[in-house]
Amino acid sequence: MRRVFSRDPRTDRSLKHSLKDAAAFAVMTGSGETYFSAFALFLKASTPQIGLLASLPPLLASFVQLLSAWLGRLTGHRRRIILAGAAIQATSLVPLALLPLFFPSAAVPLLITCVVIYHSGANLVSPQWSSLMGDLVPERRRGRFFALRTRLTSATTFASLVLAGFLLHLLSGQGMTAIGYVCLFLVAAIARLVSWFQLAKMHDPPGHVAAMEVPLGRGWWRRLRHSPFVRFSAFFALMQFAVAVASPFFTVYMLRDLHFSYLQFMANTATTVLFQFLTLARWGRISDAFGNRLILATCACIIPFLPILWTLSTNFWYLVALQALSGLSWAGFSLSAGNFLYDLVAREKRATYMAVHNVIASTGIFAGALLGGYLGAVMPGEITLLGHTLILVSPLYGVFAVSTAIRLMVVIALVPRLKEVRQVRPLSVRELIFRVTRLNALSGLFFDVVGSRPRQPDASREE
Repeated sequence: MRRVFSRDPRTDRSLKHSLKDAAAFAVMTGSGETYFSAFALFLKASTPQIGLLASLPPLLASFVQLLSAWLGRLTGHRRRIILAGAAIQATSLVPLALLPLFFPSAAVPLLITCVVIYHSGANLVSPQWSSLMGDLVPERRRGRFFALRTRLTSATTFASLVLAGFLLHLLSGQGMTAIGYVCLFLVAAIARLVSWFQLAKMHDPPGHVAAMEVPLGRGWWRRLRHSPFVRFSAFFALMQFAVAVASPFFTVYMLRDLHFSYLQFMANTATTVLFQFLTLARWGRISDAFGNRLILATCACIIPFLPILWTLSTNFWYLVALQALSGLSWAGFSLSAGNFLYDLVAREKRATYMAVHNVIASTGIFAGALLGGYLGAVMPGEITLLGHTLILVSPLYGVFAVSTAIRLMVVIALVPRLKEVRQVRPLSVRELIFRVTRLNALSGLFFDVVGSRPRQPDASREE
């Protein structure tokens, strides 16, 4: 049966082109972006440099979102800005693949510079794309459509990540690792060009351009600072800070400390993507029917424990199982956080608010990754307690412990303050976990933090 997303033919065609864009974009992510840190390690990057690679490009590029919103106001066009950003992102992957190899003495700085340009292209797209999709996707189907789109993205990312890992594994065994990385990043560039062609075919409804609402002056901030938007953005940014303390360094831990092959690294990373794919449809249906707050809170209570669980065993299959749990929880968190933001902000103000939201989040990522990089460089490789010396597998264990502690503090302090925006049917944590996992024995977890909260009336939307 032919799937229909909208009764309006132009909107229906646009949403189908959006799905094709998602698949091509996922190939770029799976064969390119996923391997940035591994490429940096191949170029002999240090732990602090890995932290800088993960944090500096998103921070600098996040300010391009404000430029995107300003250009929207200036030009009155969304699609042109989206296409410009996609083109920048595609072309940045060619020098990213080649320049570090031609200039090995400056390889890591050149890589970081190219990744800044790569993320700048993505951030030029982001506010206009969010505004466009907010207009095209009916609100009552938002959860299901974005779950479908994200499932397609996850499945394609999984496939491209696996194929890229096999290629890298085969070429590295023949002493041609550098050629392998060049192939991966050129495939990623071609995939983004395919994505560009799909974006070019999408309909841009007139009159709803994503534009900077007003200059970021005192009056604007006074209206904003006590709003639900700021509460949510503060929670999200602090969570990103806590996550970024550890997240850039799992690649370092696997490839440098555990000496994983590229095949093992690929399998571990792909497991997260696979479980996102397997659970997103269910998360989307629950989001549409019961809202986003409960999903967000429940997943946020799982995420703090993930880093410390990495320290319990170095067994490959244990870490794969841990990545499965990570995929399930991050799928629910990411989907519900995105939908929560859509619900929270009125359509005409999404460009400005989402740009500000992403700048704040990127600042959190930057600070967290810098802290993690510093800790990774100074943490001891052994601990002496009561005359006994314990040699650690990696000094990154201390980084993982700090990340867990900060995540827990953020969740305990801020999750109870989040309130549902839409009118939705009530659902208990017990029922939510049963719907997702079908394992009722898990339903007692996280009740104190997640427990029922009063629904925020629609007036909480940023008007």
